[in-house]
Amino acid sequence: MCGIVGYTGKNNAREILLKGLGRLEYRGYDSAGVALAGESGIYIQKKKGRLKELDAKEIPSTNIGIGHTRWATHGKPSNENSHPFSDCTGDIAIVHNGIIDNFIHLKEDLINKGHEFTSETDSEIISHLLEEHFNGDLVDTLKIVVKMLKGSFAICALQKDSKNIAVARNQSPLVIGLGVGENFVASDVPAILDYTNEVKYLEDGDVALLTPNEVRIWDSQDALVERDVVEIQWTIEDAEKGGYEHYMLKEIHEQPKAIHASLLGRLGGFTEVDLGKYDTEFIRLISCGTSYHAALVGKYLIEDIARIPCTAELASEYRYSSPSELHPFTILISQSGETADTIAAAKEAKRRGCKTLAVTNVMNSSITREVDEVIFTHAGPEIGVAATKTFTTQVIMMYLIAIELGLKTKRLLRETAQEYRDELRRIPRHVRVLLDRSEDIERVSEKLIGADDIFFVGRHLNYPVALEGALKLKEIAYIHSAGYPAGELKHGPFALLTNRTPVVAISVKDHTFEKMLGNIGEIASRDSPIIAVGDHDPELEKLSDDLITVPSVPTLFSPILVNVVLQLLAYYTAYKLECAIDKPRNLAKSVTVE
Repeated sequence: MCGIVGYTGKNNAREILLKGLGRLEYRGYDSAGVALAGESGIYIQKKKGRLKELDAKEIPSTNIGIGHTRWATHGKPSNENSHPFSDCTGDIAIVHNGIIDNFIHLKEDLINKGHEFTSETDSEIISHLLEEHFNGDLVDTLKIVVKMLKGSFAICALQKDSKNIAVARNQSPLVIGLGVGENFVASDVPAILDYTNEVKYLEDGDVALLTPNEVRIWDSQDALVERDVVEIQWTIEDAEKGGYEHYMLKEIHEQPKAIHASLLGRLGGFTEVDLGKYDTEFIRLISCGTSYHAALVGKYLIEDIARIPCTAELASEYRYSSPSELHPFTILISQSGETADTIAAAKEAKRRGCKTLAVTNVMNSSITREVDEVIFTHAGPEIGVAATKTFTTQVIMMYLIAIELGLKTKRLLRETAQEYRDELRRIPRHVRVLLDRSEDIERVSEKLIGADDIFFVGRHLNYPVALEGALKLKEIAYIHSAGYPAGELKHGPFALLTNRTPVVAISVKDHTFEKMLGNIGEIASRDSPIIAVGDHDPELEKLSDDLITVPSVPTLFSPILVNVVLQLLAYYTAYKLECAIDKPRNLAKSVTVE
């Protein structure tokens, strides 16, 4: 993995590939390369490092090519391990996202047959398999090869003296862009949105042929199929910085709009999903990373509002757990809809006989084809690797789901449900108030510079927000941080408290407030600097070195506002440390490998 672009048509492929790869830089990568087919054969240039390391002047002008940005899985970042890869003859070139699980066996067999490899990667075997089984038709050969592969893949291949691109997908996203006298392929829409807004999403098992004038798709049964043409509703301007220094900051400031869009038409109930038809005596939420923190918030909301027992589980653990006799309604949360572990969990939940619902931000993503129902968050494109507005809109969906379930079970009064909905309507305005006070949060971020470790603590609904705040700081500022339920610090982590260990304490006036004040007092007595985030309170202000207040809302809705504060705190800390905020090291936007 991580980014793929391909082009065949009438225009200069070099410019389209480089621009498209640039649009995918947000996904995270450690090397880049291109392969172009021309009269003199296939030209390949690839280098470790950023896209700018490629020498564009040396890349020939042709009308067909494929490009790739790599995030290392097999083999360290290096020129040799970068994509594209060619076969022994140099007549075929490929790029690949995903992981080939059985590559060692395949590689040994190819070596025994005389093939010479130049890298440590699993991807290179694909070019040699195409060479070994080539029957004169690249697409037909690719159909043979993909049946030999175990694992996940998005593959693009080209050969010399041809204007055709052969592509295939399995558990790794690939989208085809449609033009006039030209066609495109990419791992994500922004790569090709400068040129077309009409796309076809490939499904698992699909193999396709792209020529300048035609796109043909075969499914896993080798039947010629038509995939729906989807018109992308957002523009490339929506995915640009719009005057902000970083995508992350722009996306933090887009949260009022994203919340409004996600609520639009839904405050009276979901039109796309009827939750009333499912057995919801017990609910399981499954997700990874930031989405897991949204699931944890959802667990508290569903139990508090709907009074339904609920668990939140990590997707990477769920699929290896032992099945029970219960078949709970299962909600899977994924920002991209391409998270490999969450997709695998969706398949496992279906295998166990569970009804499934996905919450995602991306239409036509892989997870939408693995579940019974889908709810889209409408956050708009998110380019920054560290999730911000997608997390917030996932949490908004948890409120709406909890309210609807509460009405279904008759454990929530309609009058109370209306009060909750009215409060959700006001949330975008409250978030704008916080964003207008960004300078205050920026000043407090100075206290985190130079810290050895940072703890984030909260209770009840704001415990998951503490986890998310710690994750954001780790992701973009590279400071070791950990989130805890405030009552758990004394069970071990207290040993790490020093005057160089700041603690960010979330303290709102809910039923845990008095206990939280006691926890903060215990922390203060160990000389740790305390940054409190919550309601204005004289006692809280007295105990804290700094207090960042949030607008006064019913405490049930405090997680959204507290989280915005923690997002800004992480952003400004990373900014002052001159970190690569939009492209943090070693991370990718969509984790499409398990």
